[in-house]
Amino acid sequence: MQTVESLLDLRNAVHTWKQAGESVALVPTLGNLHEAHLQLVDFARTRADRVVVSIFVNPLQFGLGEDFNSYPRTETEDARLLATRETDLLYLPGVAVMYPRDAQSMTRVVVPGLSDRYCGESRPGHFEGVATVVCKLLNQVQPDIGVFGKKDYQQLLVIERLVADLDMPVKIAGVETVREHDGLAMSSRNRYLDDQQRSQATGLSKMLGTLAQSCKKGHQDYRALESEGIKILEQAGFRPDYVVICRKNDLEPATGNDHDLVILGAGYLGKARLIDNISVTVGIPA
Repeated sequence: MQTVESLLDLRNAVHTWKQAGESVALVPTLGNLHEAHLQLVDFARTRADRVVVSIFVNPLQFGLGEDFNSYPRTETEDARLLATRETDLLYLPGVAVMYPRDAQSMTRVVVPGLSDRYCGESRPGHFEGVATVVCKLLNQVQPDIGVFGKKDYQQLLVIERLVADLDMPVKIAGVETVREHDGLAMSSRNRYLDDQQRSQATGLSKMLGTLAQSCKKGHQDYRALESEGIKILEQAGFRPDYVVICRKNDLEPATGNDHDLVILGAGYLGKARLIDNISVTVGIPA
């Protein structure tokens, strides 16, 4: 596995592959890798000849009081794990590479509407930071496919929208959420949970499953179901952020006329903010 830190070295490597007619996949990450990240790499390997994984803890997507400074930097261990999954190139740009001027003064990418609600409302500026860094990474690597996890479902739709709106020649692929044995979605922030909180954390996925079953049974008062979801999270020990039932394609609040839904939930356990989602199809005869 090749490891590069400069944009020139990255582009030279990708240019060589493309000159040979090889396709390229990009898996952007914040590092502190776990099995869910590695399964994104595995998926990318099935879709392209070459796989690039980027690790960059992006200051623009962390808000005031969030865990940017304490977010774990584990590049040595991350590199070891990636080598075991046949990664072709690890891209480790520093802040000076990604933001040669002060990051706050550089051009930003904004995806209006999708970015303003749910996680975007709770974390102002977060999706602007995500859209900006993903746009830069896609321009730097120029992959044929970009691979992202569906656990961050709102993020996935933001990225799909920016690629479509900016006519970027890259396919975006979403990979199903990877879960622990008890249903908890794998996340780097799970490491913030103590033993008690870890046992409570499954309440998020269980709540989503409960609401999905209610939807499948024909319950269409989605705002009432959202309120029920908040109460379930509170009973599980969470400080709820939001529970919403949306149209899957654009995250507008679902109505009785919609069939393809996604239920999004977020909440706090201690200093960990956990998110998860579940898709459900309703109202279509078998």
